[in-house]
Amino acid sequence: MSDWDVTLLRPLWLGLLPGLAVLAWWVLSRVPGFGNWDKVTDPVLMKAMVAIGRVEGSSISLAPIAFLAAAGICLVALAGPAFERRDAQTYRNLDGVLFLVDASASVTNDERWPQMLTMGRFGVGALGSRPGGIIVFGGDAYVATDMTTDHRQLGQTFSLISAETVPDKGSRPERALALARQRIEEAGILAGDVVLFTDGAGLGPASLQQTAALAERGARVSLVVLNENDAQADTHSKAGGGAVFTLDQTDDLGWWLSDDASTRLEKADYPVLFWYDLGRYLLVLALFPLLFLFWRDQP
Repeated sequence: MSDWDVTLLRPLWLGLLPGLAVLAWWVLSRVPGFGNWDKVTDPVLMKAMVAIGRVEGSSISLAPIAFLAAAGICLVALAGPAFERRDAQTYRNLDGVLFLVDASASVTNDERWPQMLTMGRFGVGALGSRPGGIIVFGGDAYVATDMTTDHRQLGQTFSLISAETVPDKGSRPERALALARQRIEEAGILAGDVVLFTDGAGLGPASLQQTAALAERGARVSLVVLNENDAQADTHSKAGGGAVFTLDQTDDLGWWLSDDASTRLEKADYPVLFWYDLGRYLLVLALFPLLFLFWRDQP
């Protein structure tokens, strides 16, 4: 997109322009004059009578033209013409991704554990300009990597996760989800993603409640599962507005995480973060036609 490409934030306002055009035609067609005599009288005679001041000329008043011009400019302004901010990339931190990795024994001892780590690294590689972070959990949850755009560091951290990473036995995904919500709030993320890597252990009412809380905060909660047809995983993804991915859906996960940040924020009612609205300046411009209302012919 070039620096001069313009879009409309509220294009429905332009639907009123045809009505304004009809109103303009009706107003301007009713030209004031000496009744309809100017249509049947000798033009030379009419000019002479106008010259000596016997009748008023059929000039168009500036007042309706000024009002119509101002109304047209206001409609265009309300439509929200805008161009993309040159520094829009700086707002992409508002659309980060947190990876929540179950490092409990039931997951790390599974023969498919290396495949899950590979899928996580592929997800990191699909972030583009989005920042990411990693939370590991077992019986408790810990921040492994703060939010960063250093994707190489994130990928290396994924490779280092093992059964010894989390000292607490068990699997408490609700604690990881709660920590993720805390990190999202602290980072000021408005439309992020949370991806939970799990074998389904520990998923229940507590984790479902945390998932719903994240969704209310504007984050999508998705799950990468070891086992297919996990009913709890489906329930959590629906509550979190996300999706469920199995270990053979690497490309789908990459597509999901590469979703354009500006699109996500616009869906979350934050388009102004990426577009500079020119409407306010057009409203000021609409004042200039109204200056003709103060124009008076000198006697």
